[in-house]
Amino acid sequence: MTQTIGFIGLGRMGLPMAANLLRGGFAVRAYNRTASRAKELSGATVAKSATETAERGGIVISMLTDDAALKAIATDELARALGPGGVHVSMSTVSPDANAYIAESFKKHGVTTIAAPVFGRPEAATAAKLWICVSGDAAAKQRVRPAFDAMGQGVFDFGESIGAANVVKLAGNFLLTAAVEAMAEASALGEKHGIPRATLLNFFTSTLFGSPIYNNYAKRLVDADFDKVGFKAELALKDMRLTRETAVAGRVPMPTLDLLCQRYLTAMANGRGELDATVIAGEVARQAGLEW
Repeated sequence: MTQTIGFIGLGRMGLPMAANLLRGGFAVRAYNRTASRAKELSGATVAKSATETAERGGIVISMLTDDAALKAIATDELARALGPGGVHVSMSTVSPDANAYIAESFKKHGVTTIAAPVFGRPEAATAAKLWICVSGDAAAKQRVRPAFDAMGQGVFDFGESIGAANVVKLAGNFLLTAAVEAMAEASALGEKHGIPRATLLNFFTSTLFGSPIYNNYAKRLVDADFDKVGFKAELALKDMRLTRETAVAGRVPMPTLDLLCQRYLTAMANGRGELDATVIAGEVARQAGLEW
């Protein structure tokens, strides 16, 4: 018998993830706030509400923009529709506190919530090459594993504390944006001394920093291709803000994080929030008196 999975949130990441579930042999009952988006998911049943995605005792995955969007759908109605034995898989990039709050609320209805944020841009989601970080109840994680395998290339378990995977996700996004900042600063240093950006970055990415992240971001910095959006600057600001809140809660000084928050706030203030998150490299260059 084909297993049905509810899927809430069909944005740039959610749509290809749900499509891979269908390709993996699952039936999908999907909901998106903009209904036309759900109709792009060929083969899925389109639900009229988040609650309608739920099957009694089944699995519902949410992939949403932020804490507010997650809390808006994680209602008592959805929890009651899932009922005892149901599992809610929160795959959004949200705060650890948001998932902990929802887990406690859903628990009253016999529903288990696990966190499963992902690493990878939309092209990785399309290719089922996401890295999935999970935390929460062990039995629920095991039950959902076939769905994870349909959407990603690897699953990493960070224990039973519901917010652990979210901390890992925020830490990872901090490292990614810090890499952009570091390459932008290094590029500015090189250019001010007559070394072209492409020459400097090509050297480093083919030697000391030969990794997919540095290679991909270096190409964006060389091309200054900020209109080709994989991840919006406004979402990067949201992630850096969540990371800073988590750092403050843990009493962890992160001065580089403070700088990144200012970079993205500046991008937003100058109308660049819709551009790719690598757009902060332009601000680094301008501060050095360079054209970008």
